Amino acid sequence: MKFIAFIFARGGSKGLPGKNIRPLGGKPLIAWSIEHALEVKRIERVIVSTDSEDIAAVARDYGADVPFIRPAELARDDSPEWLAWRHALKYLIETEGKFPEVMLLLPATAPLRLPIDIENCLDKYSEGDVDMVITITDSHRNPHFNMVKSNDDGTVGLVIPPRFPIFRRQDVPQVFDMTTVAYVARSEFVMTYDSIFKGRVKAVSVPNERAIDIDTLEDFLFAEYLMMNRK
Repeated sequence: MKFIAFIFARGGSKGLPGKNIRPLGGKPLIAWSIEHALEVKRIERVIVSTDSEDIAAVARDYGADVPFIRPAELARDDSPEWLAWRHALKYLIETEGKFPEVMLLLPATAPLRLPIDIENCLDKYSEGDVDMVITITDSHRNPHFNMVKSNDDGTVGLVIPPRFPIFRRQDVPQVFDMTTVAYVARSEFVMTYDSIFKGRVKAVSVPNERAIDIDTLEDFLFAEYLMMNRK
């Protein structure tokens, strides 16, 4: 099966303005995701959805297709990205008469992934019996053990209080952090539902050092450090 990769990159970012084309390791941030996709032989096309002409120009320079500019109402801080996913699929229906059976989503903010992470996600989807594949990594905190919430009386307590005393993190149910390394979704599922976990979801584990998601300057500097040490 051949796949189309989609990269959704807004021009506006309050946490780190201009982050999607900010230089990282010698190239714009979004270029890493485009190049990762182009290295996977099963991916026949890379589409970038953006509201920014500057991002569009950079994306084209690195080999991506930018067939449309995303409407401003789908690129606000409070715009659900799921609606941008649907917009891209609807565009393909209107202009090409169909959309792909599967959409591979590669956020621009995960530049430390490797092509093998994408391959693993596609393999997991290809096993069947799934609407969505997400990526996960080992969690540094656990709601049963060392994650707390505020109580109405001003105290704090565990997010999920255990039914019996637990003294070691190793004794609590294992939990994971969702990452933005990659998503694989059945297109009809995206068009029909509005949330990842309304479908049958499977996961692919990714090492922590490849799973950083850039949202702030601190994230960016940390990614820069990791990338420099990787080289």
